[in-house]
Amino acid sequence: MAATWKGFLTFGMVSIPIQLTPAARSERISFNQLHSVCHTRIKQPTYCPTCEKFVDRSEIEKGYEYEKDQYLMFTKQELEEIEPESAQTMEILSFVKAEEIDPVYFDSSYYAEPGEGGVRAYNLLLDAMRKTGYSGVAKVTMHGRENIVIIRARDNGFTLHTMFYKNEIRTIAENAKLNQAELKPAESKLAMQLIETLAESFNPDQYSDTYQQELEKLIEAKAHGKKLTVMPRAKREHVPDLMSALKKSLSAEPAKKALLRSVPKTGEKQKKARKAS
Repeated sequence: MAATWKGFLTFGMVSIPIQLTPAARSERISFNQLHSVCHTRIKQPTYCPTCEKFVDRSEIEKGYEYEKDQYLMFTKQELEEIEPESAQTMEILSFVKAEEIDPVYFDSSYYAEPGEGGVRAYNLLLDAMRKTGYSGVAKVTMHGRENIVIIRARDNGFTLHTMFYKNEIRTIAENAKLNQAELKPAESKLAMQLIETLAESFNPDQYSDTYQQELEKLIEAKAHGKKLTVMPRAKREHVPDLMSALKKSLSAEPAKKALLRSVPKTGEKQKKARKAS
């Protein structure tokens, strides 16, 4: 995979050549927009309404609208000239405990790999951060903005997360705050018991996108001229009696867990299907 960013990671006087690659990407079925009359795919060309013609990408410039329909034009060179040091160098500004950071600040994730000649220094920093339990806070410029990032040391290397700035985090409106409703001790006890019943170690393998799986089934059925049989959704209602709902949940949860464990995961189903074929 092509690197998203290349430069140097620095702490103190130590410089480590690194490159960043995306750590995750969204996997989803995408639909094209079609004309309902002839079913032709709708295209989105770059069209100039003043010149009344389609425009090549080489003719496109960037402009900032400072007044209605009034633009300041900027060349690529002008924008590159004002890039800060963080466009080439990612300096660690401080070290913090990752658990102190509210996850609401996390944005995108990247893997940071050492560049040529940087393996020894990379491993030194990685080992020191793992042993101390600290994560690094740095800044890096990419995708047209200077990002604040958190660098975490993991068993297989550094993972970097771009973060939102404080002014980008939306605060909860005053009228959206929780009402100070009085809780009954018995209800609180049962709620904690239910949490303990559902508690387990996090395993990402057990989760999958059910909607995407159903889309795949629908596409397969339509392609073969069949109609997909859809199971009716469970009807949900507000239960005013919390004690009754908690008790029913506690009694039903063990049986539900046992049923889930007996159902093979999507990956296991695919393996069995391949073996059978």
